[in-house]
Amino acid sequence: MFAGALLALVLTAAPVDQPPLPALPQSAEVQLKVQRDGSLSVAEAISVPEGMTMDRRVPLRVPAPHHRDRVYGVRDVVLEGSGTANVDEDTFTVHLTAGTSIVRYTVDGAVAGDRVTWEPAGGWSAELKFLRASFAAPKIPVAVDCVVGDLPCGAAQIDHAGLTRFSQQNLAAGARMTATVELPAGTVPANEVLVPAKTFAGAFVLTAPVAWAWAAFGVLLLAAAGWVLLARRRHVKAPDGGFHGEATGEFASPAGVLPGHVGVLLRGRAGPLDLAATVLDLAVRNYLWVSDGPALARRNPPDEHLTAFERAVYEAVVPDEPVTLAELRQRHVEVPRAELAAEVVRRGWFATGRLRRAGVRIGCYGVFLTVLLALTAGYAQLGVILALAGVAAVATSAALPARRRAGAEVARRLRGVTEIRVKDLAKPQRELAFSRGLPYALALGELAPWVAAFDALKTPPPVYWHAGDVTPDQAGSFATTLAGTFAAAHRGHLKDVVSGKAR
Repeated sequence: MFAGALLALVLTAAPVDQPPLPALPQSAEVQLKVQRDGSLSVAEAISVPEGMTMDRRVPLRVPAPHHRDRVYGVRDVVLEGSGTANVDEDTFTVHLTAGTSIVRYTVDGAVAGDRVTWEPAGGWSAELKFLRASFAAPKIPVAVDCVVGDLPCGAAQIDHAGLTRFSQQNLAAGARMTATVELPAGTVPANEVLVPAKTFAGAFVLTAPVAWAWAAFGVLLLAAAGWVLLARRRHVKAPDGGFHGEATGEFASPAGVLPGHVGVLLRGRAGPLDLAATVLDLAVRNYLWVSDGPALARRNPPDEHLTAFERAVYEAVVPDEPVTLAELRQRHVEVPRAELAAEVVRRGWFATGRLRRAGVRIGCYGVFLTVLLALTAGYAQLGVILALAGVAAVATSAALPARRRAGAEVARRLRGVTEIRVKDLAKPQRELAFSRGLPYALALGELAPWVAAFDALKTPPPVYWHAGDVTPDQAGSFATTLAGTFAAAHRGHLKDVVSGKAR
């Protein structure tokens, strides 16, 4: 035991010895020694017969399990004799001419766990008549394996002094002899280098950069979830109270809210009721005229005071010729949702949708990057992560409350139209207050109490936008009929769509 330990100490301390020169032409003697830092020192002595040249090609990138490649590094190459030895990115090549030459070099990446693997010989352009190799390490190996292709080597053993020896006769041209030596645990540090294989499957292998990217994506998801939860917790539903007419009789909506905005602000969507409230408001503001029939006609052309949403309603509901409510019932006038959405976004009441649009773009970039990396550099999971980040952005946008804090505040102030104390208004003020508030009462579902409050006066205010001597109660009936007209037209359109699909 003492002698074996002493031999191991000597082998560790001494440099790689001069390999014995081959006794036969076209043969090789190889010495391998693993250093304490895990590098493998190699010395090869090769005899080339007169009139011949021998070339060796050693791949430094070899297939490994799980769609990976194992990468070796060769450095400090020294050639003693006639020929050349070169190392490029993936290959170690040796070219020898006649005579005996010695090639010395150091291999990095040969240690995987406690196993040292290298090709003592292989890839020669001519047959090796005889090959002998020895392997030394800081500690005596516990196991050894040697193969030529799929067959065992001629000999592979650990001798009585603890030195590992290999030999092989008639190693065919191009054949490769691979030796694996298992050392006691912790003898030398592992330095194996594994990279994704240059294949489609290898492009999706999990690597350290990809793992860090997944970790960053996880942090991003947690941050997005926290943002959504906080935003939804702070999201204020609109309570009652706060919208009323001033004592001056000027009926001003909070922040310039239009009747067509009410459905979006309070319910998150606009429908036939909001369309009817907008048409009624256009009549109150003298853009439309209501005649007996009842019928709607243009009274004044649209001007700069109309929003794009109101202009779209004006042009869709009332063509150049007057139209009756019976005719409107047979038509389907859709709420101009694009104009309405742009309006509430412009006023800062609703989110712009930039996050969703950015998410869609990021997702598309991620898909493109995934394909590009899979076909070129690898690391395709980075593209997958980018695509999922885009999906997360779209999902976050959908989960966030669409209505901003400013929109919630406006919605809060919209409630309570009927809280106006009508009797506190002077008689000349009641006419304008009633008509201006009527479309809002319709949109808010508070039409009945609004009409009743003015109709109960001893002298109800006149209605200036309707032909004939119309009372507040009759104006309320017209508003109800108008809303029913658009609702019926909407239901009829839905039935047509369903029946069309059924056919």
